[in-house]
Amino acid sequence: MSYEMKDNSGSIFVNERKERDTHPDRTGTAVIDGKHYYINAWIKDCKTGKFLSLSFKPKQASARANSDF
Repeated sequence: MSYEMKDNSGSIFVNERKERDTHPDRTGTAVIDGKHYYINAWIKDCKTGKFLSLSFKPKQASARANSDF
């Protein structure tokens, strides 16, 4: 049985391939308004504790960028 992600939800996991401090601590995917995105997350520290800083990149854009080669 496969998992189908519902709209406006996502999942992130520990980045097992992290080699540098600039690489994300967590990676994953999300579906927002029917569009698929990659998620990158970095664990940051501030005065009140730790938090996640997130970035989202459309999956379509990556597929188009790779097809240009």
